[in-house]
Amino acid sequence: MVGLKEELLKSIWHAFTALDLDRSGKVLSHNLCTVLNVPHDPVALEEHFRDDDEGPVSNQGYMPYLNKFILEKVQGNFDKVEFNRMCWTLCAKKNLSKSPLLISDEDAFKVWVIFNFLSEDKYPLIIVPEEIEYLLKKLTEAMGAGWQQEQFDHYKIALNTSQEGLSAWELIDLIGSGQFSKGMDRQTVSMAINEVFNELILDVLKQGYMLKKGHKRKNWMERWFVLKPNIISYYVSEDLKDKKGDIILDGNCCVEALPDKDGKKCLFLIKCLDKSFEISASDKKKKQEWIQAIQTTVNLLRAGSPPPHKEARQKRKELRQKMLAEQEELERQMKELQTANENKQKELETVRKQLEAAAARAAEEEKKRLQTQVELQDRFSLELEREKMVRQKMEEQVAQKSSELEQYLQRVRELEEMYKQLQEALEDEKQARQDEETVRKLQARLLEEESAKRAELEKWHLQQQQTIQMTEAEKQELENQRMIKEQALQVAMQQLEQLELERKEALEQYEEVKKKLETAANNTKSWKDKVAHHEGLIRLIEPGSKNPHLITNWGPAAFTEAELEQRQKSWKGKKATSE
Repeated sequence: MVGLKEELLKSIWHAFTALDLDRSGKVLSHNLCTVLNVPHDPVALEEHFRDDDEGPVSNQGYMPYLNKFILEKVQGNFDKVEFNRMCWTLCAKKNLSKSPLLISDEDAFKVWVIFNFLSEDKYPLIIVPEEIEYLLKKLTEAMGAGWQQEQFDHYKIALNTSQEGLSAWELIDLIGSGQFSKGMDRQTVSMAINEVFNELILDVLKQGYMLKKGHKRKNWMERWFVLKPNIISYYVSEDLKDKKGDIILDGNCCVEALPDKDGKKCLFLIKCLDKSFEISASDKKKKQEWIQAIQTTVNLLRAGSPPPHKEARQKRKELRQKMLAEQEELERQMKELQTANENKQKELETVRKQLEAAAARAAEEEKKRLQTQVELQDRFSLELEREKMVRQKMEEQVAQKSSELEQYLQRVRELEEMYKQLQEALEDEKQARQDEETVRKLQARLLEEESAKRAELEKWHLQQQQTIQMTEAEKQELENQRMIKEQALQVAMQQLEQLELERKEALEQYEEVKKKLETAANNTKSWKDKVAHHEGLIRLIEPGSKNPHLITNWGPAAFTEAELEQRQKSWKGKKATSE
């Protein structure tokens, strides 16, 4: 009853929306009670449509009355065609197109009824492109023409871009325009519409002329047979005006082929509980088609299934609902993905801000690092100045030592000329060697200081390299500064190399002095014995230590007071021995 109610509501909706809203509900209700064989209830009708604010004459206001007093009382014992024709009469004049159509008003009515059967169960009623394609295919097949899928695809694309589907009147205009029935005459189109109408609306599964054997007279008469889901009706002719009988079908019925007999061919038998029917088809093909159709109907009755076209319609609706649900699920997932994407964008924005803050901190650290670098560079310059001053002092000391060495040589020459008695030449030579060792130690100390300075410079250089390596990511930005520092370092290295060269020159000068000293020592070996007993022997003049020195007639002595006492004791001992 729920499916029947939905089918009735669609036709009633067309009729109600086409009428005026003043008191048209009374007219519609009266006609519905008449065609649906429902008893009238004038009191309820007047109560619902009384002329005040509590009885709105509208679609929503009319539905409670329609459900309670009309639809709930429908028993199914009414003519569906007459019911649809009444609703069609109320709405066709207002909505049917005034432009000429290739189909008659009767065919337009049948298309309208088919629309109500195939339309979606939501208002305002529309038929979706999938059902339009199904209907046009059925019509094309009934006309015996070929289906133009490409043409319909173009139409479907144009339809989807503008609207979800077609209304009943747009569907009538589409079929009446002949867009999908080009080359067909009006009669062929009308026959195709009637065939589809019989199948979808009247539940006609098959129909046609066959011979039936009588039960009493046993004669064969031609009858027009109409197969429906639970009954086979047979008429005198196809106009269906003179009905001769019915064959009630149920799950206990069966159909079987019979051999030819009594001059009749293509026989088959329909067995029911109370009686059997012998029927003769026009040819073997028709016989097989009827047997197959009847057997299929009986099988559906046994399984309790609806007619094939209704089951197919239900499956198409379920498929569309499933696709719609999948599409909604896909849209939900897309929204979730979009939300996730937005959240990700927010996270990326947060990360970007964090990176900017980190970049600001890095810039601040870089600023501090550059400041530290400048300080290191200033310190490095200061150390270079100190090294330069040390080098200058060393040069002054070397110059002083050279001057003292010249004085020493001059005094040696004076001693060679003035004195031939140098008793302590050997001691003088030994003292000279000790002084030489002192100079060597001084040279070693200078070398150690130089090595320490070099190590310190290398340490600064290593620190600079480590600083450059630690800031490799910022190498490009600091390349110019690094080049300047490298140049300054190279200048310092050149200065150090120059200092090294000067040290080597001083060492060479020292070697020359040493050679001259050795030559002087060799020259004094020949006469040192002659002056061994000379008590007034003076030592060679050498650069003295920083301790207090004795003063001789020729200037500062080359030995200390303690050394003089030691030598005096040695001389006295030697003198006593010689005596």
